Amino acid sequence: MESKDTAAKSLLTLSHDLAEAVARAGAGVVAINARERIPSSGLIWREGVAVTAAHTIKRDGDITVRLPDGRTATAILAGRDPSTDIAVLKVAEAGLSPVAIGDASALRVGHLVLAVGRVSERGVSASLGIVSSLGGEWRTWRGGRIDQFIRLDMGIYDGFSGSPLVDSQGRVVGINTSGLVRGGAFTIPASTVSRVVDELLARGHVVRAYIGVGMQPVPLPDSVKSRLNLANASGVMVLSTEPGGPADRAGLLIGDLLVALDGATVADTDDVQAALGPELVGQDLNATVIRAGELTRLTIRVGERPARGR
Repeated sequence: MESKDTAAKSLLTLSHDLAEAVARAGAGVVAINARERIPSSGLIWREGVAVTAAHTIKRDGDITVRLPDGRTATAILAGRDPSTDIAVLKVAEAGLSPVAIGDASALRVGHLVLAVGRVSERGVSASLGIVSSLGGEWRTWRGGRIDQFIRLDMGIYDGFSGSPLVDSQGRVVGINTSGLVRGGAFTIPASTVSRVVDELLARGHVVRAYIGVGMQPVPLPDSVKSRLNLANASGVMVLSTEPGGPADRAGLLIGDLLVALDGATVADTDDVQAALGPELVGQDLNATVIRAGELTRLTIRVGERPARGR
């Protein structure tokens, strides 16, 4: 009997703790009306600033936000970055409390976590699950840099994109989205959100470096690797160059096989993306290519990706 009572008390304590975590996070969760039908969730990241998932923002103007106390406020889109699926809104309304930000790097596979959304006038909704998979830094299919891979085993309801992921102590460790990875819930870590928020507030967009090429990885024959003394198992073939773009101006040709950038081995397109950090915009990048069976070295002045490709 005592063991059953102890188990019941432990379960009750856990239930109370989870409810408290939802309440703490929910005080900063808002509903964002920027698309047809159902609103998306968002949260007050800092004073006067809300964040949500960029793919849920379907219009640039006429955006309203339902606040935790039931009021409705107007919001101005400060900027969005589709490559990381983060949008930033300015909400000029007094009395909004920013959420408590936690550290996603402290998460472990199996940790209990909560998604807290606000998609109706009834208040917040919550979903409980676990962290199912963790990984290191990665690039989205649009080229955005995400500091940590966080996949969830959790039910994510309609309108929960942009909602916070909350740890057992009620701290927000990221925002949830269905816009980056197929087949399950995914979280953008808080460190990535903060970095993108800073840049969107400062510039209205995130700077993306580019060289203007279409690429495809191809294996290198053993005879070529041996003759040219290359350690690469593969390289990246240039399939196209943007007319007047950085690679075109540098003399890169269709059919060139890119094998190194600034001395770092290039084996696939991810290596090229990883080499193109925003700090390189306007800087020279030394490229090594195989052309007509011989190594050729070119200098590419890295450009900023035009607005249509952000």
